[in-house]
Amino acid sequence: MIIKWSKNFHHYDCLLLLNINRYYDSRFLNHFFSKVTHLGGAKFSIFITAFLIYLFDMPFLMIPLEAALALLITHIPVLIMKKFFPRKRPYKNIKSTKYPPNPLEDHSFPSGHTTAIFALITPFVIQIPILMLFLYPIASLVGLSRVFLGLHYPSDVLCGALLGTFGGLISVWFLPLM
Repeated sequence: MIIKWSKNFHHYDCLLLLNINRYYDSRFLNHFFSKVTHLGGAKFSIFITAFLIYLFDMPFLMIPLEAALALLITHIPVLIMKKFFPRKRPYKNIKSTKYPPNPLEDHSFPSGHTTAIFALITPFVIQIPILMLFLYPIASLVGLSRVFLGLHYPSDVLCGALLGTFGGLISVWFLPLM
């Protein structure tokens, strides 16, 4: 029963991936998602967090500090999960997947870019709820970009979003206790 469910889940995960990835040849979408995806990358996440820590004063300084803690506490589980769940990236498993030159070679599950962007935005959304109207669409586009570019399955992105959100919640709860 579990094996059958697992095969069905993987089948639909692949179908959704291919339905999104089939638009890869659109110059506009390819250019757009190739840029958006970097908002979840390590360089941008660390830079923007450090910049906001420098920019903000108390009491708002706590928000980027919480975001920094969220990035830190979610990075380790992502590395561990990639090691213990060695899922190959879609472009390595599905021949028809289109992908950019020089793609990442590490494992697919979970999406580190999606984890990072959701970890980064969650403290801001919790502390200043109106920001959800702006930040959740951006974070969702980062996740979508990972599937569009053929680098992750939708389930990798979903798990990354949940992990990042959970890390953000923990940081908002934990940092004031320090």
